[in-house]
Amino acid sequence: MPDTVVDNDILRAAVQLACRAPSLHNSQPWRWVAERVGLHLYLDHSRILPSADKAGREAHIGCGAMLDHVCVAMAAAGWKANVSRFPDSSNPGHLASLDFSPMGRVTDRHRHRANAIRHRRTDRLPFAAPRNWASFEPLLRNAVDARAVHLDVIDEERRPELARASRLTESLRLYDSSYHTELNWWTGHFENSDGIPRSSLLSAAENDRVDVGRTFPVSAHNERPVGIGQDQSTVLVLSTDEDTRDDALRCGEALSAVLLECTLAGMVTCTLSHLTELQSSRHLIGALTGRAATPQLLIRVGEALALGEVPPMTPRRPLRDVLTFHPNTFG
Repeated sequence: MPDTVVDNDILRAAVQLACRAPSLHNSQPWRWVAERVGLHLYLDHSRILPSADKAGREAHIGCGAMLDHVCVAMAAAGWKANVSRFPDSSNPGHLASLDFSPMGRVTDRHRHRANAIRHRRTDRLPFAAPRNWASFEPLLRNAVDARAVHLDVIDEERRPELARASRLTESLRLYDSSYHTELNWWTGHFENSDGIPRSSLLSAAENDRVDVGRTFPVSAHNERPVGIGQDQSTVLVLSTDEDTRDDALRCGEALSAVLLECTLAGMVTCTLSHLTELQSSRHLIGALTGRAATPQLLIRVGEALALGEVPPMTPRRPLRDVLTFHPNTFG
């Protein structure tokens, strides 16, 4: 049994920072319990979106991103996280247990990655093409555990096929009233805690310039000035060999690593999950990668175009709602 005790204030600060992790519609489907020698991550089933995420796969991806964010935050505080995934076979909602070992040295790299959590935003605007991609792509691949998650880059010449797959996905859901009701509920109702604030959505003209993206309710704000018309982002696909809960959790961890690397490089990102929510479009994405694996999500990567605009910080739930200290935890 590990017996290293981490100060509760360090755990609070790490979880607080890690709450910046992305999740479907900013639903934040995670719950943490702190005990004497570590942390336990649980899936909050009440925050699974029944229309967009019937099986809870995307909730597991969000929790995986949160898990990696916690490890990054703890490393910056001088603690190495030792992770055990799905430690309780009788409780599939118990996603991970973490205990911690003191690190000999905290590097600038550790600190910069934690700082990237603070600066990362989901940017739904059109992007310019990422600069120096040829030199950056190997760094990005090294950040992902290729034994668990595959990272593929969609060839530019196949971008029209990707755009058609995105349009097909939207058309298949055109008359899905429960999906649209859910989407509208999570956009604009939770300015102080969760969901997607209206300020993060696009105007109609902006939306028309992004060929691969979920169709959210149109925002009424004025179109922001940009230096180019259509989106020129590079699109990544994260896939796994199977489609289990463990695959989804590990995909979320890889998502966290990719987003933080891009943020460190000064790039902007937008995670896309609508294309993997329906089997028909999921198969199309798999054909585009040419890989015999299951696509889990896509990520647009590029350079910001909006002049003087920084995407707003989306709200997060209070720490008391996501972190509980076990009575035996030292205070």
